[in-house]
Amino acid sequence: MNSIKLERINSAIKREISYVLANEVKDTNIKFVTVTAVKTTNDLSYCKVYVTILKDELRTEALKALKNAKGFIRKSLATRVDIRHIPQLEFVYDESLEYGQKIEEIIKEIHE
Repeated sequence: MNSIKLERINSAIKREISYVLANEVKDTNIKFVTVTAVKTTNDLSYCKVYVTILKDELRTEALKALKNAKGFIRKSLATRVDIRHIPQLEFVYDESLEYGQKIEEIIKEIHE
């Protein structure tokens, strides 16, 4: 599949999932979730949704709530994203922000 088309689909899925999480999902554990990236396979069958959670102590509850809301989110995507088949969603905690912060701390220590 064309990489530009895949990027456009990823962008649309990310935007719409963010909207659904903020405005339509009733679970309060999901209110602290931010979608950071979306990666869809070339055949559009699977989609990894990378998320961060504002309150670290709510991480497991939020991921569990996302797993439970997966069907509702897919249904909402079907009406909002113009693709024939909505991919299976997998929510993954995005550790890149924590990794970046650790790198910054190490650099600070080196400079001191």
